[in-house]
This record gives sequence, C-alpha cells and structure tokens, in this order.
Amino acid sequence: MKKKQARQLTEQVKIIRYRGGDSQWKTLTAQDRAMLDMILRNEADMAYRRRARILLDYLELQDGESVFDCGCGMGVFLMMIAKLRKLKLVGLDGDMARLRWAQRERVLASLLTGDIFDLPIADNSFDKILFSEVLEHLRDDRRGLCELYRILKPGGIVALSVPNAHYPFWWDPLNAIWTRVGGQPLRRGFLAGIWSNHERLYEPNDLIQKILEAGFEIETVEEQTHFSFPFIHFIVYGLGKPLLEKNLLPSSLRKSADRFSGEQNMGSIFNPINFGVRVLHYFDRRNETPAVERQSTFVNILVKARKPGQ
Repeated sequence: MKKKQARQLTEQVKIIRYRGGDSQWKTLTAQDRAMLDMILRNEADMAYRRRARILLDYLELQDGESVFDCGCGMGVFLMMIAKLRKLKLVGLDGDMARLRWAQRERVLASLLTGDIFDLPIADNSFDKILFSEVLEHLRDDRRGLCELYRILKPGGIVALSVPNAHYPFWWDPLNAIWTRVGGQPLRRGFLAGIWSNHERLYEPNDLIQKILEAGFEIETVEEQTHFSFPFIHFIVYGLGKPLLEKNLLPSSLRKSADRFSGEQNMGSIFNPINFGVRVLHYFDRRNETPAVERQSTFVNILVKARKPGQ
C-alpha cells in the first residue's frame, strides 16, 4: 500500500480505550474467560493479564486452525491457546534458553528458532498469527510486518501488541523523569522499565500506518491500561522475574508466581504473593471503568489486523 493512501486511512481508524461489559468479547466464551482467569491467577502484571485476554479474543480461534506465535518466549501464550482449542501450534523465538524452558513445561507446540526477517516458513502457511511485544525489538519493524504478511493465509488474522510511547508516569517513573530532562532511555539492566531492550516505543498513528503499509486491513485498535501501581514494571520485571527465572524463590512461593502454575494456586490470602496480586488487582480495577476513556497515557497499543482475501 502506498504511504499516502496509508496516511489517509490512518486518520479514519478509531482507537478504543474503554471496552465495557461482557459485550466486549467477540469470540471468547464465558467458559474460555473462566479458564483464562484460572491460568492468569498468578499474574502480577495487570497490563499483561489484560492484553493476553484481548489478543486471544482477536484471534477468533477455531478448532483445526494453524496458529503461529512469533516471538513466543517461554511459550506462555501457546500454553493458554492449547487449553482453549484444538489447534496446530507453532512458536518461534531467537532465545534458545527460553525455548528450552517451553520444552520443560511441555508446551504443546512445535518450537522453532530462526531469523524473524527470514522465517523458515512457506508463504500462506498460517490461519492466525500472534505477535505480542515483539515489534518494538526489531531493527526494521516494517520488514518484520511484511514477513508476517507473507506467511499469513489470505483472510487470516494477526493480533499484535506494542508498548505505547505515551505510557503512564507511574508505570515507569525512572524513564519518564530521565527522558523528560533530556536523557536517553534506560534500555538495559534491572532499571530499564518499559524501554527494556526496545528499539522504540510507538505512537498509535505511526503503528497503524506501518501495519497498513505492510498490506494488512485493520479491524480494531485499542490503547489499554492507564491506572497502575507505582513502579509496577520494576517490581514485576526488575525484581520478580529474575528471582523466578534463577529459581531463587521457595517452592511454596514459586507456585504463586510462575505463569505456568496459575491453575495450581489455591489462592490463599496468607501467601504473601497472592496478597500482593490482590493489591495490584485493586489498583487495576479502574481500568475496567469508563474513567479510563478520559485518560491520555496507556501501557499498550493492541491491534487486530487481517490479510485481505478469503
């Protein structure tokens, strides 16, 4: 698609900020949502919890389809998808340590490693593609989108999310203050926050235009998660994630923190991690109210797009 045409279409895309009620869910049933609630019981990152459910709804999953998780990491999304439908699942990641973690968790998917700019996959191979929190890591995001377009079947759906350039101050106060006084974003180390290992954050219209230029038709764009617990990104990813991945938590606490163990967590409030997650849920509740519609800063941009054709 020509850039001028893409710019014109970008102006026509409506951005959703408040979903509201059960009517928001297009394809996830009440049973699906109950299953995801159990799986996500341990989730301390409320933005992740929210976007996981929305992205899976975007995919319109149906038994027998082929689904590709590009940048699958440890395979948490693949694990969730496998519990919802009977599908042919394939995951790709460039980090072999994370793929080995997925294998240890017995994720029910074929796992690949390779170059995202030259995927070892034939044209028109997949019905659906999940591309969550990956695009911002790529040196050439346009090329990455074009490669996804190539392997997606005509009529197929891509569900993606990226970090928002207009993020809430309390989500990452360190980067918010440092960049406002002229500093370069903190991209490395446990203080990195929302910029961690990222090439860029995204303005909604810039993201929309790039997706259109790659040839996709956009169906839904949402900005999600404004209200958050102060320094939550640092707490979850700067402190919690290293403790979990380095196996430094006692087994009794690990079951309450591991994304693969949500269904095993009985939810005792005497468990300090369960108590902490409840506190975070309390801070997050306003993201499900009309108050969020009036805000101007959000953690994520989510997009549902389709490759033209049948």
